[in-house]
Amino acid sequence: MFFVAALARADTILVWGDSLSAGYGLEKGQEWPALLQTRLQAEGFRHVVVNGSVSGETSSGGRTRLPDALAEHAPQVVILELGANDGLRGLPPKLLADNLKAMIAEATGAGARVLLVGMQMPPNYGPAYTRRFSAVYRDLAEREELPLVPFLMEGFADRPEMFLPDGIHPTAEAQALILDNVWAKLKPLLAAEGAKSARR
Repeated sequence: MFFVAALARADTILVWGDSLSAGYGLEKGQEWPALLQTRLQAEGFRHVVVNGSVSGETSSGGRTRLPDALAEHAPQVVILELGANDGLRGLPPKLLADNLKAMIAEATGAGARVLLVGMQMPPNYGPAYTRRFSAVYRDLAEREELPLVPFLMEGFADRPEMFLPDGIHPTAEAQALILDNVWAKLKPLLAAEGAKSARR
């Protein structure tokens, strides 16, 4: 039983996000975590992607659900992509920071490495709020010494054609761009983990 659990942990990447990772408005298999699975195989990584993302999820909801997911999947890596719905609801950045910090502690305590994915709010929320919101991810990554994807939608957030009619959710075409943003930070993390395992 212990061997099976250890093998599962070595092979599993848990994507823990909201509709931006759940594939809202897309056909199944078009979302970037599904594309990640294909890229992992093409690059020679054995990991299996488990997408635990839920549309509409807040950092509070993700924090509540995470312990059960960690126990079930025993991931080696957790890609933590939450906060967009907190920001859209105007929730305090401190609440977001507290919830993200708690999830990071849960994941690392379960033996997983965490890749933190940052979000940004549109300017109509006011410069003070948008600054404090985006700073949550940067400050946490620095304090917890985590790799950080600064902004999930870097490189196309200002291109309306890359979003569904709601103007919030990326199209199928944009998923490859999201994957590139995540992969730039995930691949070095996986390579480092592989090197560490090889030395054992």
